[in-house]
Order: sequence, then structure tokens, then C-alpha cells
Amino acid sequence: MAILLWILAVILVVSGIFAIFRKQMLWGIVLIVVGLLVGPGGVSIFT
Repeated sequence: MAILLWILAVILVVSGIFAIFRKQMLWGIVLIVVGLLVGPGGVSIFT
């Protein structure tokens, strides 16, 4: 389960970075924040 959360977090953060490069600042920041919450925070919450 922890591995899946980390993979999901990486996908979200990378998508957020690409969104920022496409001039979609708000969407990119939201994706990065959600990715950080799912990754390090989500692993400790779900396990």
C-alpha cells in the first residue's frame, strides 16, 4: 500500500510541475500540494 501511495504522489507532483510549465499555476500548485500530502503524509496516515 505504501508503494502505491508513493507512486501516486510522484505522478501528482510531476503532473503539477507540468501544469505550472503550461501556465496553469493554480492547478499545478494544487496537484503538488496533494501529491506531497499523499506521499509522505499519506503513508503515515494509511499505515
